[in-house]
Amino acid sequence: MSIVKVIEVIASSEQSFDDAARNAVKEASKSVKNIKSVYIKEMTANVTDNNIVSYGVNAKISFTVDKLD
Repeated sequence: MSIVKVIEVIASSEQSFDDAARNAVKEASKSVKNIKSVYIKEMTANVTDNNIVSYGVNAKISFTVDKLD
């Protein structure tokens, strides 16, 4: 039986929501192994002078944990 854990990560990008999601996974992978999925819980954008200047996501990242015997 596998154990799956979920962490919540907030990430941003000046390019797109997709890029912000990639950044969330990239940052999480620096300290977490076996990432299996990402669920975008929330998306936000910052606006300046009627233009979107940055995109943000609140992502839930799930990963399996090695079983300790």
